[in-house]
Amino acid sequence: MLKAAGVAAGAVGIGTAVLPAAPALAAGAHAHPGLLHTRADLDRMAAKVKAGAAPYTAGFAKLTANRHAQSGWTANPQTTVIRGGDGQNYGILFRDVHAAYQNALRGHVSGEDAHLDTAVAILNAWSAKLTTIGGNADRFLCAGLQGYQIANAAELVRDHPDFELGRFQEMLTKVFASVSDDFLVRHNGAVVSNYWTNWDLAAMCCVLATGIFCDDRDQVARAVEYFKHGEGLGSIRNAIPVVHEDGLAEWLEAGRDQGHALLGVGLMGTFCEMAWNQGVDLYGYDDSRFLKGAQYVAKWAMGGDVPFTANTRKKGAINGWSGSETVTEAAPVDPAMTRPIWAMIANHYTKRRGLPASYLTRIAAKSAPEGGGGDYGPNSGGYDQLGFGTLAFTRDKATGTGTGGSPGPAASGAASTAAGSGAGSASGSDARPQPATPSSPSASASPATGDLAATGSSEILGWTAATGVTALAGGLLLLRRRGRVRGESR
Repeated sequence: MLKAAGVAAGAVGIGTAVLPAAPALAAGAHAHPGLLHTRADLDRMAAKVKAGAAPYTAGFAKLTANRHAQSGWTANPQTTVIRGGDGQNYGILFRDVHAAYQNALRGHVSGEDAHLDTAVAILNAWSAKLTTIGGNADRFLCAGLQGYQIANAAELVRDHPDFELGRFQEMLTKVFASVSDDFLVRHNGAVVSNYWTNWDLAAMCCVLATGIFCDDRDQVARAVEYFKHGEGLGSIRNAIPVVHEDGLAEWLEAGRDQGHALLGVGLMGTFCEMAWNQGVDLYGYDDSRFLKGAQYVAKWAMGGDVPFTANTRKKGAINGWSGSETVTEAAPVDPAMTRPIWAMIANHYTKRRGLPASYLTRIAAKSAPEGGGGDYGPNSGGYDQLGFGTLAFTRDKATGTGTGGSPGPAASGAASTAAGSGAGSASGSDARPQPATPSSPSASASPATGDLAATGSSEILGWTAATGVTALAGGLLLLRRRGRVRGESR
């Protein structure tokens, strides 16, 4: 441990925020299909591919070449899926989920019923058997990532005559969303900043996707409210804590490593896209804060110099061990590293909204045509995003006012936040809320020893720092570690 040469002046941190009431959403059922793809999106893809239009044809070729997108895929459902610890088998789930999604997408674009039938067979097999997601703390990642993904696959076939809709909704709610919802409330018995940004975002995507798929408006409202004001590191002002004069905004996990930062940006984009298709504009929330954060990560990931404000986050279990970690600079990058996340985000801001986003445009072009699960390596990281953005999200520039029109098909003025309506995002500002001591969860929610997984729980530090992530004004170096997380961690 390196002790401080001085105490940070004027520091603020990520802690407990006072939450206003949830936003009012449009009345009635949600728009379906209405997660990552609407009916208009699916029709556009099919028409463009049929017409031989670029770059859709290149994107579709990536899809048809993927082994998961073949109609001969047979599901291998399990009663219990385990991520982390003995008996780990979650690879079976994420490969089947991607096969269901890819076949469903391919069926809509090509018009071939065999692919839609395959997707239905995979999803029905899992809803008939799966009862539990287990393992160490990584179980929350499995529930979140595979939960939002399987909901998107099912959304594409929800009207298929053979699809067991009610049974699937029950599985999605009880097996996936219940785990993700609990994580956002209790954070596995850890202090709220113990888990990095992408842990929250995976859970948020699962909760939102489940709420939409199951027409549960209260659940959707909770997810949207957490995005805006949640205590954890996945809410927008905690994930993107500092906005600079040049219009770029720091992504918190840029201080961790490139892979996790890209994962987080992809998950936040996924969350915003699903909300947009229900008439809730989170892309534009808080003066388009996500645009500024995504531009920052795009520039940094391509090897550009970006500013970085040193910060310290508190780690540990409530009423248990505790420690802190300080990050003082953005992590090194490999400009060749990519994930299939950029087409969706770049097309929203530049085509729907008509806004300049030069770094997003460049990195999206560099990453095209985007593939999907199975195209980015055999391990779980290659399956974190559904992908195929070149096919799915390339769009013509909106005409009219230049704002891209109103949000999605269920748009409501009360639910939709205008791009410039956010407060406190002035240039150079640090929007992190003031720290506070988190409340303790119930005794039953306390994690088992070592169950904080990839968060350094085995390292017992002999002192406690302020709750949350604290931006340093100077002089304090507490601890600097990289490469501490085992490979499967998120």
